[in-house]
Amino acid sequence: MKFLVMIYNDDALIEALPDGEYATMMRGCIRHADEMRESGQLVDSQMLAPPAQAVSLRTRGGRTTFMDGPFAEAKEYLGGFNLIEAADMDEAVRIAQAFPWSRTGRIEVRPVADFEAVRKHFDA
Repeated sequence: MKFLVMIYNDDALIEALPDGEYATMMRGCIRHADEMRESGQLVDSQMLAPPAQAVSLRTRGGRTTFMDGPFAEAKEYLGGFNLIEAADMDEAVRIAQAFPWSRTGRIEVRPVADFEAVRKHFDA
């Protein structure tokens, strides 16, 4: 079963880390991701650009509007994700706990819906 492990960052907490701690966390995270990829637990992993580089769009009444930067100002923002394979939510949470980012934001673990089942349901 696939799970999306979303990493939310809080820049204030990252900036408060002792000198060199962020680099140590990143190196450990990269090593851990490499090990997970080799074992088949990690399907994909990506780091996102800062929210200030984002564009949001919304369509209402047939009109699309575009906004630069994040849609809502928040302390925490989506900084990256890991798509993992796990037997169940308990295993997925255990895998997520191995990443250090709950110290500088939060980690959300969400099951990935079976899109082929959705496709079949809607005859698409």
